[in-house]
Amino acid sequence: MQISTKDVATLIILTSIVFLIAPLFLIIYISWYNRRKKKHAEEKVWLRKTFDSELLKTQMEVQEQTLQTVAYDLHDNIGQILSLTAITLTSIDVDDRPMLSRKIEDAGELIKRSITELRQLSRLLHGEELVKKGLVSAVEFELEWLNKSERYQLSFVNDGFVSVAGQRDNETIIFRLFQEIINNAIRHANATVIHVAIVQIEKSLTLTITDNGKGFDVAEALKQQGGMGLHNIQKRTAMLNGSAQFDSAPGMGTMVQIIIPYPMYVK
Repeated sequence: MQISTKDVATLIILTSIVFLIAPLFLIIYISWYNRRKKKHAEEKVWLRKTFDSELLKTQMEVQEQTLQTVAYDLHDNIGQILSLTAITLTSIDVDDRPMLSRKIEDAGELIKRSITELRQLSRLLHGEELVKKGLVSAVEFELEWLNKSERYQLSFVNDGFVSVAGQRDNETIIFRLFQEIINNAIRHANATVIHVAIVQIEKSLTLTITDNGKGFDVAEALKQQGGMGLHNIQKRTAMLNGSAQFDSAPGMGTMVQIIIPYPMYVK
């Protein structure tokens, strides 16, 4: 069987086209792959910068919240104790021997209370140190401080959660979420009963906070830019690859549930 000159020419042309197109496709693919790789690297850098920026903002908010708590306590608690101490001391009559020792003793007790309160305040001022000890310790201390006012019925349950090394930055953000939700319950909802639960099932952390406050329309609140900080809660939860759920209605209290993969690593 003979191959015509025309067939040979066609075969040569097709072969030449294949050899020309194959390198071209290879070049295009390599170029596309490098662009994707560069874009992915840029996205990672952007995510890291965004996380660092949000973390810094969160740390500043934790410090601001701490300073507000300190200010309130200095005014409402320690200020009153010191005022009572001053009143007790100025009311001492050196000629009234039976009452003299009693009032000095009372003043001494008030001073001891002031010292105890100031020591606790110094612990509170090191909010970052609290988070270093773990999320549970930080939450417990915050609730313990809130409980001092005796205006709220508080409960806390930790079911299986143990802090993992290398997660302090993430736990700082979770702790700030906890603070923000608690503040909403007290300041906006006027709640008097607050339940907090941290549950870990396998590699998932769930923070649930429920209150008996006045509640709100979730859909309406999410439409608003301020929205009681709901958008901020959603944003920060999403940064940790988690989700935030709000269950509330006017007059029915509120439940906020934060579900986050744990441990989680932002690279």
